Amino acid sequence: MSRTTEGAVGDAAPVGPAGAAAGYRPRATLPIMAEVRRQAARRRTQLALGFMVLLPLIVLAAFQFESGGDDDNGGGEFGSLLDLATSGGLNFALFCLLVSSTFLIVVVVALFCGDTVASEASWGSLRYLLAVPVPRARLLTVKLVVALAYSLLALLLLTGTALLAGTLRYGWEPLRSTVAAQIPAGEGMLRLLAILGYLSVVLLVVAGLAFLLSVSTDAALGAVGGAVLLWILSSILDQITALGVIRDFLPTHYSRAWLGLLSTPMQTDDVVRGCISAVAYATLFWSLAYWRFTRKDVTS
Repeated sequence: MSRTTEGAVGDAAPVGPAGAAAGYRPRATLPIMAEVRRQAARRRTQLALGFMVLLPLIVLAAFQFESGGDDDNGGGEFGSLLDLATSGGLNFALFCLLVSSTFLIVVVVALFCGDTVASEASWGSLRYLLAVPVPRARLLTVKLVVALAYSLLALLLLTGTALLAGTLRYGWEPLRSTVAAQIPAGEGMLRLLAILGYLSVVLLVVAGLAFLLSVSTDAALGAVGGAVLLWILSSILDQITALGVIRDFLPTHYSRAWLGLLSTPMQTDDVVRGCISAVAYATLFWSLAYWRFTRKDVTS
C-alpha cells in the first residue's frame, strides 16, 4: 500500500519514496538568482559596492588637491608609493588595491559573508526559509556562493574603477614598484590580475571565518566584527618574531606574498604557500559551518 498524507481538507496527497511530497525537488528551492536579487536589494550591499567605486575617485581627488609644498609626500616607503601611484593607471590601481587590502576589503568580505545567515536569524526569517522547505545544506551553499560572488564583485569594482580613472588621468604607463624595475604595460596588466587573483584566494580565510560565525550567532554585527578582529589579531601576532615558526601557520602570514609577483623574476614560492594555507583554512571554517548549522536548533 502506498503511503499518503492527509491534506488540509482531508484529501490524500502522494508521498515520494523519501517521505517528501511527490514532485518535490530540493535543488529547485531557493534559486541562486533569487538570492542574488534579494541581496542586491539590501542597503548594505548597495552601500558596500558603491563605496568600492567611490574610493578610487576619492583617492584621485585627494591627489589633485595635494599641495606642492611637501616634496617627499610624507617621506619613507609610503611617500615612494604615493609617487608611484601617480605615474600611470596601472600604478594607481595597484596603490588603491594596496591601501585597501589591509582593512577595507577585509571588512567588505566579512560583511557579505558574515551578515548573510546571521541577519536572517535576527530578522526571524531563517526558520521560514527552512520551512519552505529548503534543505539546510542547500541554503548554506546558495548563501555562501552569492556572498563570495558579491565579495569578488567588490574587488573587481575597486580595481576596475581605479584602473579606468587612473588611466584617464595619468595615462597607460608601465607598472612600477619599489621592489623591481618597471614592467611593460601589457605584462603589468597580467601581474595586476595575478595580484587580484591572489588576494581573492587569501580573503577566502576571512570569508570562511565570517561565515562560520554567521551560522553560530544571531547577531550579524558580531559575526562581521569577530571575523575582522580575529584577522587583525592574526596580523599583529605575525609581527612578533619571537613566535618563530608558529607565525608560518597564522592565516595572515602570507597575506603580503603578492609582492613577489612584482619582482623580476617573479617570486611565487610564498604565493603558492599562501594559496594552500588560505584554501586549507577556508575549507576548515566552511566545514565547521556546515557541521554546526545542520545540527543547530533553528528557533529564529
